[in-house]
Amino acid sequence: MDVSTLAAALREEAARTNERRLLVLAGDRDAGVDAAFAAVEAAGVPDEGVTLVTSREGFRFKRLSPKRAAALLGTTRDAIVLDAHEDFSPNALGRVVGAVDGGGLLVLLTPPLDEWPVRRDAFDEHLAVPPFGVDDVTGRFRERLVGTLRRHPGVAIVSLAEGDATVERDGLTGADATVGASPPTVPADRTFPAGAYEACLTADQARAVRALEALCDPGNAVVVEADRGRGKSSAAGLAAGSLASSGADVLITAPGFRNASEAFARARELLDARGALAAESEDGRTLDAAGGGRVRFAPPPDAAELPGGPDAVLVDEAAALPVRLLSRFLDAPAVGFFTTVHGYEGAGRGFSVRFRDRLDASALAVRDVRLDEPIRYARGDPVESWAFRALLLDARPAVEPLVADATPESVDYRALSSEDLLADEHLLREAFGLLVLAHYRTEPDDLARLLDAPNLALRALLHRGRVVSVALLAREGGLSAETRRSMYDGARVRGNMLPDVLTSQLRDEDAGIPVGYRVMRIATHHAVRSEGLGSRLLAEVRAEVEGENPARTDWLGVGYGATPELVSFWERNGYRTVHLSTTRNETSGEYSALMLLPLSGAGRDLRDRHARWFTERAAGVLSDPLRDLDPDVARAALRAAGDAVAPELTEREWRIAVGASYGPGLYTTAPEAFRTLALAHLTAPDGGAELTAREERLLVRKVLQAHPWPAVADELGFVSAGQCMRALGDAYAPLVDRYGTDAAFEERERYAE
Repeated sequence: MDVSTLAAALREEAARTNERRLLVLAGDRDAGVDAAFAAVEAAGVPDEGVTLVTSREGFRFKRLSPKRAAALLGTTRDAIVLDAHEDFSPNALGRVVGAVDGGGLLVLLTPPLDEWPVRRDAFDEHLAVPPFGVDDVTGRFRERLVGTLRRHPGVAIVSLAEGDATVERDGLTGADATVGASPPTVPADRTFPAGAYEACLTADQARAVRALEALCDPGNAVVVEADRGRGKSSAAGLAAGSLASSGADVLITAPGFRNASEAFARARELLDARGALAAESEDGRTLDAAGGGRVRFAPPPDAAELPGGPDAVLVDEAAALPVRLLSRFLDAPAVGFFTTVHGYEGAGRGFSVRFRDRLDASALAVRDVRLDEPIRYARGDPVESWAFRALLLDARPAVEPLVADATPESVDYRALSSEDLLADEHLLREAFGLLVLAHYRTEPDDLARLLDAPNLALRALLHRGRVVSVALLAREGGLSAETRRSMYDGARVRGNMLPDVLTSQLRDEDAGIPVGYRVMRIATHHAVRSEGLGSRLLAEVRAEVEGENPARTDWLGVGYGATPELVSFWERNGYRTVHLSTTRNETSGEYSALMLLPLSGAGRDLRDRHARWFTERAAGVLSDPLRDLDPDVARAALRAAGDAVAPELTEREWRIAVGASYGPGLYTTAPEAFRTLALAHLTAPDGGAELTAREERLLVRKVLQAHPWPAVADELGFVSAGQCMRALGDAYAPLVDRYGTDAAFEERERYAE
């Protein structure tokens, strides 16, 4: 059987079953391109139905660079040819798979399969972060990928060598024609317009739209879960258009506007079909409906503020947002959450584990709906199941009963090499599944990094052989003088986040000399969280790297979206604050905290000087770029710096401080003195003077962040600005008692008489 005959047979079976088929053309690149052209022509795919994803130019088909493969999301193609010879990435593969329509072909051009794992390309160069080179990158991801291609149904493999084409697997499953998706129906007692249901492609999708009618009334929440390609974003758009046509103000948010484009397209189509589309903004992010309704987009941190008082909020790709941000949407009058169960957009399992308890405890009445019927192809499509397996899109932790009795005493610490993970699929799936739950943005590229990147190491705790906690470590530092100089001059150096920030932003050219491990991610199984397993794992990591000989590790570090709880966790494990970012993460809306744990003299010097610089600049950054930082994050970060600020005030400043706390003096007379005292208290290693949490928040909001009195009073629950002022004076009395000099105490005695 030649390539053309095979391609025609694959397309015929795909069309008959409404499934997809995968054709691998392995060999010389030019021969693969020629064979791909012959294959799509023999399969009867017109040129306009084909997209070629390659870094090369000069082809008659529509071409996309692999870096722009995301443009295929939300589109459908009859055939896609993915060139894996250069700049191949798991992300690009995941994006193109979902864009092939039922009855279509995915054609993968690869080097000879036995050689592919040992070849290096532009993606491997991306994994080779300094001080490593591309020769240090392994090919285990592609080794595993090749194994799935050779074993999975629906995958045809043709070897192209010396002008000959040898069919290794024909990929034909012999499947019979499948029953089509159940058609949608229009409910007689609907609230949404009939057009919303007529636009649905499956009964599943219509069921989701029906459930979303609950958002017409305040106090309701709807959760829509689905795998990729089930039409959940379209259901969101149909609901948005329906709500807007009835006069509602609908706010849509997603990690990026691209993620929400499908929802906006469906909302626009529905409003237009009803003659209700009054206007559209130039950027397409606002649709005005006749009658005063509208559909608008805002990034997640902005949307969480509920700007303009929307009637309903729709959160697309909710699993790709952190829990702290998701929780803020529970204040919306009505809210819909749309999550991908399996996919690089975010894990629906993570959504349910990390957020669902907060949703259920809210005042909202919650309805659930799940979409199982694919829109573009038949259920059970072999290419979809292959992609899930190859990219671990369906990876999940061990089932709860197997680990529910795990304790810090019952577990074993283990270094998991990429060889270990490749040899044990269950171990790989459980470890990667935990990493997916640990972070709201996990993508297929992360699997390749885990298996191939020379700077990464995985450590785990196992309970009876099951993974209960994992830590992904990135080696950083140990950089050459030339690399450090380039960083200092503004160059970005991949894979060295902590040295990069300390060098380029904080102007410490020597920060890249010490060698350390950054904890990129740490995750514990949801069934045994808050049992001390994360701390046990960190202690084991520390013991291991401290015992390395002759290899030297100077520090352990971490960078993460700061919350009070997380700062406290890392502080309890010995890490100290050295920096707070001065810009928010665009998706999470959080400021990042950087913390260090020294393991050598060089690491201690690095930590100490940056902790000192952090507390020295704290007053300045809190009053300007970090003026909106959560006061509880500020309190926790300052205390975790471990560098106490000395309360050095002049006699005059002490008289003013004492006058404001014990007498008729005013804080505004010498704000700098009050800032110094506030920092002395908040950085004291023993907790400082006896102040309540509200009093400490008052120090942060008013004294360090310089918010107006009325705003501070309102936020902290004082009945008036005057009461808030008196409370600030009262809060400083214990600070005078704790840190005051003889001159301060003499001044205090004047008011005691």
